[in-house]
Amino acid sequence: MIRQQHREAEWVVCAILLCLSDWSAAQISYSVSEEVDKGTVVGNLAKDLNIHTQQLEERGFHIVSGYSKKYFEVNLRTGALVVNDRIDREELCPNLPKCTLNIEGLLSNPMNMYRIEVSIVDINDNAPLFLEQTHVFNISESSSTGERYPLPIARDADTGSNSVKTYKLSPNEHFSIDVSSGGESASAELVLQKALDREKQPTIKVTLTAVDGGKPARSGTMHIFVNVIDVNDNTPSFSKPLYKIKVSENAPIGTTILKLNATDLDEGPHSDIRYSLMRRGNVDSPEKFMVSPESGEITVKVKLDYEENNAYELRVQATDQGASPRSGYSKVLVEVVDVNDNAPEISITSLMSPVKESAEIGTVVALVTVTDKDGGQNGLTTCQIKDSVPFTLTSNYKNYYSLIVDGLLDRETVSQYNVTITATDKGSPPLSSTAVIPVQVSDINDNAPRFPEGSIHIYVKENSKVGEIITTTTAQDADSNENAKLTYSLMETHPKSFPISSVVNINSQTGDIVSLC
Repeated sequence: MIRQQHREAEWVVCAILLCLSDWSAAQISYSVSEEVDKGTVVGNLAKDLNIHTQQLEERGFHIVSGYSKKYFEVNLRTGALVVNDRIDREELCPNLPKCTLNIEGLLSNPMNMYRIEVSIVDINDNAPLFLEQTHVFNISESSSTGERYPLPIARDADTGSNSVKTYKLSPNEHFSIDVSSGGESASAELVLQKALDREKQPTIKVTLTAVDGGKPARSGTMHIFVNVIDVNDNTPSFSKPLYKIKVSENAPIGTTILKLNATDLDEGPHSDIRYSLMRRGNVDSPEKFMVSPESGEITVKVKLDYEENNAYELRVQATDQGASPRSGYSKVLVEVVDVNDNAPEISITSLMSPVKESAEIGTVVALVTVTDKDGGQNGLTTCQIKDSVPFTLTSNYKNYYSLIVDGLLDRETVSQYNVTITATDKGSPPLSSTAVIPVQVSDINDNAPRFPEGSIHIYVKENSKVGEIITTTTAQDADSNENAKLTYSLMETHPKSFPISSVVNINSQTGDIVSLC
């Protein structure tokens, strides 16, 4: 705009001068660098126009221009064209590769006009400048190496060799820069050299530098931020490959036994994890426990029973919510802790009853087995006989016992024993149970028959009938059965004198004594 106004003003001045004076076709060309000091000599007009310096002063030589500033002046004593004001090429000729100031030199009496062209030479007084301080690229971590991304272009108010000539990228392991010098200015592309990994480095910061061709060179910078866009390339990972936990068998339904923790290095839906229990064949672990998909809390689903199953192996799964979901796995070993909820059970085998009353001490009467479904201390038992009886328990192996005779047996005193056995576990509090073993004592013939009296006095009438029962005698035997069956007979006390059998006889079965005479 400024340049256009200068041109319009220039043509107005020229038109006026053409009307008032003779035109001189002489044109002088000079060049001067911008930003030179005031008073800097551009050229010797007097010499180049072949005019004596005395005439310059006498004829009032002066410079005419259509610019708002008077950039040049003539030293009338020396005839030199000198800089009169600061010259800024970028202000005078913005975005133009060539900058020229056209002025006129005027002489009076007679009036002559001389055209003077001054080329303003650019100096490297401007550094390259990016329009923005930062630039952001969003690049997927799945991008292939070799992919290119156009970089922002820097502007430089200078021209020619002082304009932007190249670009540089700060050292980094992922990107390089490819600079193209074709066209009016250099341009550059960002080239992916090494595969990106958002989980290792989600954001990459590099510095882009634009360098001009001046001597010395000037530069401008901007920051490049690369946001690495996530893809679902990571599998959820549990905090432990194996969890070991304990839970009491009387834990209420709904009890939380473990909170799973899995992480996914991805982001967004790719790191949004859902938990589940896996079924494996006929294993019923998922029937006993349940997991919250969102929180990962594993809770008791049904009542547990140590005696049914004292351990469970759960296979847990963590799955992300990516378009192509990925899953990670872990194991949970659940140990069911026993509580003392089962009393010992007593089993009697090989019971030998009845036992002869002549049985020796140590004779085995029965085998006793004690079992307890609980585990640990709750399943350890002791066994003992409750009352005082002629029997004892001896341990054979662990919970196997023998009931043996431990004293003299006398059927005639006690013919049956009810041996009470108590089994007690070592739980807290302890549980116990009892069993009664009936033991019959069998008889041996260890008792002789006994008459109530040592002698029997019989009085017989002299006129008693033959065959008449005189008296009946009865004996007792403490034994039983065959050992208690009695037969009666008469013993001759004085066989040589008077045989008793000639007078009386006795019924061997009934004990009736009858008269024979």
